[in-house]
Amino acid sequence: MNCHDLRLYFIMGSTNVKNRSPLEVLEEALQSGITMFQFREKGPDALTGQAYENFARSCQKLCKQYHIPFIVNDDLELALKLDAHGIHIGQDDFPVAVIREKIGNMLLGVSVHTKDELQIALQHEADYVGIGPIFATTSKRDAKQPSGTEFLQQACTDYPELPIVAIGGIDEFNAQTVLKAGANGIAVISAICESVNIKNTVSTLTSFQSR
Repeated sequence: MNCHDLRLYFIMGSTNVKNRSPLEVLEEALQSGITMFQFREKGPDALTGQAYENFARSCQKLCKQYHIPFIVNDDLELALKLDAHGIHIGQDDFPVAVIREKIGNMLLGVSVHTKDELQIALQHEADYVGIGPIFATTSKRDAKQPSGTEFLQQACTDYPELPIVAIGGIDEFNAQTVLKAGANGIAVISAICESVNIKNTVSTLTSFQSR
């Protein structure tokens, strides 16, 4: 995969957006310059059944329109059904080996928090890894304790060819710290979902990477 795709990786589900249509937020983010999108529909008020699939299809349609990779979080069946660009899994989801076998050449992203988890992801040819939460986050109820940039920096040093995206509490004020630690890109939820000016937010976040 192209590391450029990870520059600004937007993750969203319907529950992450308040007072606006999630599809409006996604389209504005796409217009503003996000480089990858992950459909992550989780939480107590998350859509289910046909509404869940319809929402995923609508998000995918917008991503296709703007030529941005569409990744499905943690739902193998949906990823295959929609012929998504890829799937992203956490450590509590399916074993990496099982997923890689089922998806073939589809992109595989894996969340890792330790050297051992990173090794397993590499062993099964993960296309990229997500490392975090770097800072405290309110977007994921089950998020682990923030780890800071130490493990991120170590992973970037040890595996310079591996595409790495950082996640967790990243915004306009701390993104530069994460990128200086070596990440190819940043993944955000709240920074865009709660932004009062998505265009400015995206512009600020991407400006750190073009220097």
